[in-house]
Amino acid sequence: MASVLSRVVAARSLNTFGRAVINATVLWELYERTGSKLVLAGVGLVQVLPVILLFVPAGTLVDRSDRRLLATAAVAVTGAVGVGLAISSWTAAPVAAFYVLLALQGCMNVVHAPASGSLIPMLIERRELTRANQIGSSLQELSAIVGPALAGLALTWIAPSAIYAFVGLTAITSAVLYRSLPAVRTPDDPQAAATRRDWRVGLRFIWRSPLLLPALTLDMFAVLFAGVTALLPAIATDVLHTDAFGYGILRASQGVGAVLMALIGARIAPWQRPGRVLLVVVALFGAGTIGVGLSRSLPLTVVLLVICGALDNISVVIRLTLEQLVVPDRIRGRVSAVHYVFIGMSNELGAAESGLAADLFGTVPAIVGGGALAIVVVGVVAVKWRALATMPPLADLKPDDG
Repeated sequence: MASVLSRVVAARSLNTFGRAVINATVLWELYERTGSKLVLAGVGLVQVLPVILLFVPAGTLVDRSDRRLLATAAVAVTGAVGVGLAISSWTAAPVAAFYVLLALQGCMNVVHAPASGSLIPMLIERRELTRANQIGSSLQELSAIVGPALAGLALTWIAPSAIYAFVGLTAITSAVLYRSLPAVRTPDDPQAAATRRDWRVGLRFIWRSPLLLPALTLDMFAVLFAGVTALLPAIATDVLHTDAFGYGILRASQGVGAVLMALIGARIAPWQRPGRVLLVVVALFGAGTIGVGLSRSLPLTVVLLVICGALDNISVVIRLTLEQLVVPDRIRGRVSAVHYVFIGMSNELGAAESGLAADLFGTVPAIVGGGALAIVVVGVVAVKWRALATMPPLADLKPDDG
């Protein structure tokens, strides 16, 4: 079991690493070439469109297919995207060429996320899921640290094309790890034949859940409004007046906080009121984002980003474990696909929103306003879904067959 856990976590972490390297490098290269915040918005937009358009067939595909093979294929194509970006960068291709390749990466993400996410509860025992998510979250965040940090450092001396090409190697390794996992299949269920034909079952499950819906809503709008990742090139260049290496430090800071929190979380008792904790950490995340917008000091901004990363890690572990414990196996693929719409759309659409807001109102007002809106969302969720604050310990939750 430990070997299986290590392989699936390593495969997901390498994919995260590759995507982090691609995104950090693309954002820096395109901003350096154009100086346009709207171009940064476009990077997020072209990756969110596949999430919106493909989550329905992706979820159905995951529930009907070998999830292991789907994850393998998705990371392999991500490696091909890295090679394509290398060629585009080397030949100074138009920005549109970068957008096409990023859209393809978005298509792979919308398949990989539900395929790999729904593998975990089928390979890992229920009592080990929280621990597995803590380990997986910490290693993925470590990948999110190392990826941008290495990209920022490498951009000081190495052409972006070489950095993109390197992603192909990480993708090959990730694909081999996924392929080596044991085969699993969804348990037989009398309702399975009917539900496989109905893609809406995942959406209905989330919509009717008094716990999963508010948890996903919190995460979605917190990242949508309070995420600053897409604006880090502008923060580094225009606000903090630092270079590519400083940009790499900023990109790594939230991941550092997430890993530190994962290490701490593995040593503390499970939350007795995880829903209440979720509300508090998202509100603090919004406050931390406001601080990032107001800061004019690189060290202070780094500290604030580390704190935001720690808070985000708590939110991620609670949300992932909640989904894995309350969703029945037979519909897990479609629920995971809708879940990824919430999360993937918030990440990429948040990048588009940040770039557009910064272009219209300025970088600092966009960041401060986004953090404030995230705090408002927490208040709305707390009032509308009161059951979230009284949610019992995660280990006490059972699958809801509705």
